[in-house]
Amino acid sequence: MEFTIAQRHLTDATGKPIADQPMAVSFHVCEADSVDEAVSRFTQQSDAEVIGNVLKFPGFHAVATVRTSGGVFTLQVSPSSQSFAPAP
Repeated sequence: MEFTIAQRHLTDATGKPIADQPMAVSFHVCEADSVDEAVSRFTQQSDAEVIGNVLKFPGFHAVATVRTSGGVFTLQVSPSSQSFAPAP
């Protein structure tokens, strides 16, 4: 299953809010079997750690707060309308 991950930065490495900066929101695509796996893969690739619990919602949706050396951000995970198709 393909997931879209919206990454919204909350603070920079010094703890200052960055909500109004151009790169405050970015979008990523991840292929995984579940939202847990999508969050896990994303955090591994980003060298990040989940803070607290991953909040799961019906329909393969989830929200997580994550910390990296660059700051703190939230992840909003939702199924993509597209899926990867194997090459012929």
